[in-house]
Amino acid sequence: MTGFSQTIIPLYKDEVPNSKQTSDEESSTYEGPDRILIIHNVSRPSLTVYLPDKGKANGTSVIICPGGGYSVLAASHEGADVAKKFNDWGITAFVLKYRIPDNKTMVNKEIGPLQDAQKAIQTVRERAKEWNINPNKIGIMGFSAGGHLASTAGTHFNHVVIDNKNNISLRPDFMVLIYPVISFSDSIGHIGSRDNLLGKDPSAEKIKEYSNELQINSNTPPAFLVHAGDDGVVKVQNSIYFYEGEQRNKIPAEMHIYPRGGHGFGMHNPTTKDEWIERLKNWLEVLGF
Repeated sequence: MTGFSQTIIPLYKDEVPNSKQTSDEESSTYEGPDRILIIHNVSRPSLTVYLPDKGKANGTSVIICPGGGYSVLAASHEGADVAKKFNDWGITAFVLKYRIPDNKTMVNKEIGPLQDAQKAIQTVRERAKEWNINPNKIGIMGFSAGGHLASTAGTHFNHVVIDNKNNISLRPDFMVLIYPVISFSDSIGHIGSRDNLLGKDPSAEKIKEYSNELQINSNTPPAFLVHAGDDGVVKVQNSIYFYEGEQRNKIPAEMHIYPRGGHGFGMHNPTTKDEWIERLKNWLEVLGF
């Protein structure tokens, strides 16, 4: 039985970059019949470290970005629960409590979440030895808007928005994108997430920049994608277009689209006996992670 030893570490040792002097208004609630942990008003980002049993650890690690439309974080079924599953497989997991974009707390809210994702990748690479991690097997995972953040980290890693004086690679080695927001286009984008990150009236250039299906190239990491065809919140085309972009660039991507399941089902789509998390395990094994 895994002990799920966890440590919470502040993401930044000193002051948080790109932040305004404000009081910490973070709060948590448990919502819905499943008592999902929802974290509000995050302005002090952190990483929660989930270490597998020493004898089980295989050197792979994953940074997990919960969803929440860039307005809250759904931190249990899209965070802690998933981390524990990875620990069962011998994978070290980190749940990223990233900042919610907000003009009250940030100088430039558009880059705040990406700063936190890049800082998380940098931290895990720099401290890989300490956590018994292979620095070339660090993935990023995101659900819904967390999938937008994870896919931004996986397509914008050359656009460095943090202090990186040691030139640590900020490229994740693989991406896991679960019912992800990918596009900010008018036709298929999740406009709530777009409004929260870029504001109500973003320029065409900004929409394109953060439509990550348009940012794929031959150096983009491999991706594993899951979506439901009847997702009424984030259109399934978000995953399809990202998959197609990886295909065009000959990147080993895998996609699972279920006929039903809606949005926000976490690890368990209640409409099917198939467990996508097991498909993910197979994919990671095939790629050597």
